[in-house]
Amino acid sequence: MIAVEVQHFLGRARDLLEGMKILVNAEAYILGENVVQFRHSPALLGIHCAISYCDALRIGLGSSKVSSENHGSATEDLKRCLKGKIESLRGTEHLGNLLAKKSRIAYAPAMVRENEVEEIVKHAERFALWAEETGKKLKIEGWGDD
Repeated sequence: MIAVEVQHFLGRARDLLEGMKILVNAEAYILGENVVQFRHSPALLGIHCAISYCDALRIGLGSSKVSSENHGSATEDLKRCLKGKIESLRGTEHLGNLLAKKSRIAYAPAMVRENEVEEIVKHAERFALWAEETGKKLKIEGWGDD
């Protein structure tokens, strides 16, 4: 059962990561006379990608605290789950940076700045890489099954 849940969150994380990359690489589209640049979409996809990777790791490591209501405690819960199992928790710093931006990016009325999107994308890609390596290194059930 754990493998199925891990695969669910892992599949979602990988899908969101690819969607983020597509939008970042799309640069701008011309629609009539308007130029549309994607900012909120890749930023939110990057943040939610990290949340899904975090959930896959936590489920795979036995946490029962995965919840859609409170992502603020996700970083600390992940660190707790990983304690003594892996040397470097540096990847969790990327997760913390992303989660700190979630509410503002999703709900604040201000436009997301281009440099902020770049920062979110960088943290999302780095967290995704770290999460993939960590899941494989710890041989989390369901991680290698696509």
